[in-house]
Amino acid sequence: MTVIVRELRPGVRADAEGFAEVRSLALPFVLDTPDSVLHHLTHSHPDARFRQFVAEEDGEIIGTAQVGLAHDSPEPGQGYLNVYTHPERTRRGAGSLLVRTAEEYLAGLGATRLFSWVLDEPAHRAFAERHGYRPSRSAHFLRLDLAHGTLPPRQDPPPGVELRTAADYADDPRPLFELDAEATADEPSDIEAEFTDFEAWVEETWKHPLLDQQLTSVVVADGRPVAFSAAHTDRSRRRYGSAMTGTARAFRGRGLARLAKNDSLHRARAAGYTEAFTGNDTENGPMLAINTWFGYQICATEVRHVRELG
Repeated sequence: MTVIVRELRPGVRADAEGFAEVRSLALPFVLDTPDSVLHHLTHSHPDARFRQFVAEEDGEIIGTAQVGLAHDSPEPGQGYLNVYTHPERTRRGAGSLLVRTAEEYLAGLGATRLFSWVLDEPAHRAFAERHGYRPSRSAHFLRLDLAHGTLPPRQDPPPGVELRTAADYADDPRPLFELDAEATADEPSDIEAEFTDFEAWVEETWKHPLLDQQLTSVVVADGRPVAFSAAHTDRSRRRYGSAMTGTARAFRGRGLARLAKNDSLHRARAAGYTEAFTGNDTENGPMLAINTWFGYQICATEVRHVRELG
């Protein structure tokens, strides 16, 4: 049996289904659907040179790779590759083939530093180290039982503050773009990000097939959005994911991010969602404290690894 690596074919639905299935098995705490896989491929910024590769054995997709350039970083030459294989199809060489293909592709684009998220498990970390990657920062995946857990009581907004949803900005989402850009710029990361392209943000983020505008809560003060909690949902599995939660710099320390996330989680539970997932950089103490307050529990950890080319 021979394993081959090729690019995902956007016009072949079975490719997207196989890709999403492997990702869901390898990362059950991340929302992936065939539609989100195709959206990522077809709506990523052109400067990211984004590609999705699959490892195939006898017609079955057993490995996946998401590969691209950190185009929104002020530092050039940074690329990323995130490789995952089917948990029951390991030790077939699929992971190594995907890494080699991704590295050759990124090197051809001029990338000199590569970043890769790796599950914090001995076999995964050993695999990364064998391929020349060294560990860097880490992040947690967290899960909340919406069906049987107990959420904190709903909170009334303080005076001068109101709760809205992203759907209220359907005609003009630019205020949410500006808030997202400010919050993202301050996220702990070893790759700086600067959101400056509104049209690209609309295509990649606002039109994302998993974004639930009705469940995305927005806190408004002084006539503008100042905090938000973006919701992704997989309706078929009744799963909810926090895509991003943030607050404008001038309004931090007032509990507004917690207000937004609490509102979104309560409405998600009322809509029938049974599980909630989120991710948290281990150095982001304030957000980790908020998630602990909600009752989230760490279900896995991943470590970002780095390799210098040349």
